[in-house]
Amino acid sequence: MMRASLSFACAGGAAVTLPVLTWAETPVEPYAYGPHMMWGWGWYGMMFGPLFMILLLVAVIVVAVLAVRWLGGPWQAAAPPSHPLPSRTALDILNERFARGEIDQAEYEAKRRLISQS
Repeated sequence: MMRASLSFACAGGAAVTLPVLTWAETPVEPYAYGPHMMWGWGWYGMMFGPLFMILLLVAVIVVAVLAVRWLGGPWQAAAPPSHPLPSRTALDILNERFARGEIDQAEYEAKRRLISQS
């Protein structure tokens, strides 16, 4: 039984490989350079090939940048402009220093009088 299946496998293998071997032995025409080189573009295809590769690379980079921008949410530049706080006066600064305890009441009163005279 084993011998019958082995001979059947060899016969099947020969049936598959025999056409391939005969196909491999057929003479092949050498590639003729001419108008069909580079799909008919000739030497121009050799110039445009790198150009198209660069354009493809630029397109991929542009798509990646746009995708990151779109997925990243709003930009800081899109936020409404923050208005600067109104500038503090000398009296405001003096009041803050007195409130923090940096100066005592006598010094506060003296400096407040000087500021109000200016």
